[in-house]
Amino acid sequence: MDSPLNRAADLLPEGTAGFVDHIGIAVRDLDEGIALFGDLLGLELERVEEVPQEHVRVAFLKLDRAGALGHVELLAPTSDQGAIAGFIAKKGPGLHHIALAARDIGTVLDRCRAAGLVPLDETPRTGAGGKRIAFLHPRSTGGVLIEVCADGDHA
Repeated sequence: MDSPLNRAADLLPEGTAGFVDHIGIAVRDLDEGIALFGDLLGLELERVEEVPQEHVRVAFLKLDRAGALGHVELLAPTSDQGAIAGFIAKKGPGLHHIALAARDIGTVLDRCRAAGLVPLDETPRTGAGGKRIAFLHPRSTGGVLIEVCADGDHA
């Protein structure tokens, strides 16, 4: 069926989905982050998981009760290794990245490379929730670490 969302997707740049998937926030303590964003600020906790290869535990909190408007992703290091531990050691807790959804992550990465952006990941890898992810270097994106992500079957 041809819905308004499907028609809108046809107007987007190739491979993109046109929405923010999540906002990543580095925290020292996941329980404290959940208390702040969930208990105090009212976001609904959807799930907590560990991503061992990244040395991080993550909590996803819905930006709306239906979950359609994306998530706040809290990232807490599980060791002194990994990008989040390094980020907190260097800059302290705070905004880490913004994740933009893609329908086809490979196509988006190719378009970004062609435009002169510098990928930190040459090929997509598996991230939290089984999503396929790749990051773009903040040096090439105006100082913002950008994650491009797609559902696991859209590499």
